[in-house]
Amino acid sequence: MSAKNKKQFGIWMDSHHATIVGREQVDTGNFVILGHEKNVAKGNNSNENAANNTERTLQHKFFKEITSHMQNADVLHVTGTGQVQEQFIKYMAETPQFKNMIAQHSTSNKMSDEKLVEYISAKFN
Repeated sequence: MSAKNKKQFGIWMDSHHATIVGREQVDTGNFVILGHEKNVAKGNNSNENAANNTERTLQHKFFKEITSHMQNADVLHVTGTGQVQEQFIKYMAETPQFKNMIAQHSTSNKMSDEKLVEYISAKFN
């Protein structure tokens, strides 16, 4: 399978927000914004264990919402702030649907949707 026919996706993410970029026709065409996902704020818990479990559950839900935009991804580039990119790539590697996916990550500040599309296009061209 040539690089042009691979299902390529890009994500800018931090622990609260993700912007998902993919090709117009799944494996061909220009890159476009596929969606935005938000990680809902955690509620107040009286003990640390419950707070950690809630945070983990919400993060797992956030990751699942992101992957819903990337069916059968072959190649992924994740960028953003913090450590959430590494956590997301680990989550993807542990998900059977994505276990053979090639994932890369980098660090970058928040950027506009247009700049993100340019950035991801440059990574794959």
